[in-house]
Amino acid sequence: MAISIIRTIILYIFIIFSVRLMGKRQIGEMQTSELVVTLLISDIASLPMQNTEQSLLSGFVPILILIICEIVLSVLMMKRAKFRKLICGMPQIIIRNGEIDQRQMKRLRMSTEDLCEQLRQEGCFKLSDVQYAIIETNGKLSILKKPESEPPDCKQLGIKPEGSGIETVVISDGEYAKHSMELCGTDEKRLSTELKKRNIKLEDVFIMTASKDGEYKIIKRECKN
Repeated sequence: MAISIIRTIILYIFIIFSVRLMGKRQIGEMQTSELVVTLLISDIASLPMQNTEQSLLSGFVPILILIICEIVLSVLMMKRAKFRKLICGMPQIIIRNGEIDQRQMKRLRMSTEDLCEQLRQEGCFKLSDVQYAIIETNGKLSILKKPESEPPDCKQLGIKPEGSGIETVVISDGEYAKHSMELCGTDEKRLSTELKKRNIKLEDVFIMTASKDGEYKIIKRECKN
């Protein structure tokens, strides 16, 4: 039993490393090749987990080969547009100038319910508001609303808003986040000074955010009963 637990933990850590090695996009919206690799890795990893007589190398080696293949494939798709088109396909327009392309929907085996559902997920509840709708290579729907259906922006209203810059979490659960501090141009000394002004201890901070214009927001940790 203990051996099975140890093998499972080792494979779990190795798979996390493998997915991380393939890049952040692997975690989000996946292309065809990425989905295939992910499914294969999960199947291969399950074999040594279940069979303790099987060597861990029998799981590591195929997974490493798949990772190498995926990285090589990604580089080729980045360098060769035709190769990317062959593997991932091309974005497909299903609404053009407000008109639904019924042939394209049939070719994609996409029902009207599917279309309306994805439109709602994009914040569009009326077909008449859509000028263009495109099915991307990862299966996600992108839309462009008609100009009259879009809310006016600051440029159209003649307003010049003041930009506060990016706001990041600089303290999380009582610990400094150094990478976030670099993004908003602050450091531990400034944050410590701000905490002293408000008479708050570092360990009492649940979340503290900061922006480049020097604005700080603090949410204190809830007291334990």
